Amino acid sequence: MSADTIFEHAPLGAIVAWSDGNLRPPERHRRKLDAWKTNSSQGRLIRKQGVRDIGTLDPHASFTLHEADYGAGGVIAIRVHRTFSLGSTLRFTVIERPTVGSVRVFDRAGDNAELVHLAPHRAAAEQWLSEHGYPNAVLEDVTADDAAAVAVEGSTAA
Repeated sequence: MSADTIFEHAPLGAIVAWSDGNLRPPERHRRKLDAWKTNSSQGRLIRKQGVRDIGTLDPHASFTLHEADYGAGGVIAIRVHRTFSLGSTLRFTVIERPTVGSVRVFDRAGDNAELVHLAPHRAAAEQWLSEHGYPNAVLEDVTADDAAAVAVEGSTAA
């Protein structure tokens, strides 16, 4: 799929993989392997920035994936996010969609909201929120409408 298709059809909370299409080099080729890993990985879709209206495209539209967290002792020291423009030449694949009934936790309301957690149900989301302190957080249930996007995505995916 193209970056444009991910922006249009992938629901927030989905696991998305990206690749430049090259084969993984052998472990002994460290530099080539590091370059390959930069262009071939996966992450959770946490944000869509910009708007896309019928027939028009915000030239700055993009989406952000949460790739990894690094830390120790339960403390996250570095959070790795990757942002892709809709003009990206990488190929994307939706690996996993959030299940119906799960709950998205956003850091705030509005267009600039970012997904900070995906809980299996509302009680788990409220528990997580009580432990992580987002005072302006918004909870959103994953509905069957997100599952309906699967059929649309399948018909437009390239």
